[in-house]
Amino acid sequence: MSLEHYSQWLLSVQLLLLYSMVATASKVPALIVFGDSSVDSGNNNYIQTVARSNFRPYGRDLGGGSPTGRFSNGRLTTDFLSEALGLPRLVPAYLNPNMSIAEFASGVCFASAGTGYDNATSDVLSVIPLWKELEYFKEYREKLKSFQGEAKAQETLSEALYVMSLGTNDFVENYYVLPHRPSQFTVAEYEDFLVGIAEEFVRSIYKLGARKVELTGLPPMGCLPLERVKINPILRGCYEEYNKVAWDFNIKLQKLVDNLNQNLAGIRIVYGDVYDILFDAVQNSSSYGFENVMVGCCGTGLFEMSYMCNRRSPFTCSDANKYAFWDSMHPTERLNNIIADKLMNTTLHVFL
Repeated sequence: MSLEHYSQWLLSVQLLLLYSMVATASKVPALIVFGDSSVDSGNNNYIQTVARSNFRPYGRDLGGGSPTGRFSNGRLTTDFLSEALGLPRLVPAYLNPNMSIAEFASGVCFASAGTGYDNATSDVLSVIPLWKELEYFKEYREKLKSFQGEAKAQETLSEALYVMSLGTNDFVENYYVLPHRPSQFTVAEYEDFLVGIAEEFVRSIYKLGARKVELTGLPPMGCLPLERVKINPILRGCYEEYNKVAWDFNIKLQKLVDNLNQNLAGIRIVYGDVYDILFDAVQNSSSYGFENVMVGCCGTGLFEMSYMCNRRSPFTCSDANKYAFWDSMHPTERLNNIIADKLMNTTLHVFL
């Protein structure tokens, strides 16, 4: 092939890739996020709660090192998903008064760190309950109609991808810590209770226009540094009982996805598997380039999160890329990127 022909071929490939990126962006015009600290991009900054991360070292590896309220050293999984969909690289928090509906039109986050499916979970740290996230979405929906017009807004809402990521707090902050829910439900019954709330929520956003939905499962909760040190402070192995609960809950969530796909006309719901990817990263850390998966980067990494993870922590690591976890519960930016890449390649590609 001559140099001229090669240059023409290379230009054609570049144009094809560019077209593909544009086409991808047009299929999903917005990313709409509900959930907990795994996806909260800063809503808790604007409510009265101790569940905050709007201070350093949180966000230290995010452009300029500014803390945004994300529970990580950098971007969240949903930020990477947004970029992969051809949308902005950061999903803005709905309660941020500096953001406009023009910026929310391509993505918005209603999530609140510390919340869960269960209203009682959000009461623990006085955060935004899931039903309130839904009310904010309804408010956003009306603002979007005013901004884009009725027809365009309806198109945006029906073509947008809705991500739900929560449930861990229902167990680690509520069921296994406080006495009320265990007195009402067995673990299996509580799982069913939560899945019922998830179904009701999906049906609610479906009535409001949602047609593309991802329900994220639970991570292996027993492998989180906080749970490792609580259960076995010396060996710090993964706590298998908590992992089994997460596994069983995820199976029920997958059955819910199948049921809703069969019963809601025009909807496409997928299950987001974060359990396998996170468990594999913990068990086969070297293949992911992680040097430490047992503790978080911040402080001792055993129990620090939120205000216990602050700039005065003397033990905070210098390179978070070597760690799977940033604090005692939340992934580093690098692990968030790995999770997002896995989701895009195994699940979310159906929306491209």
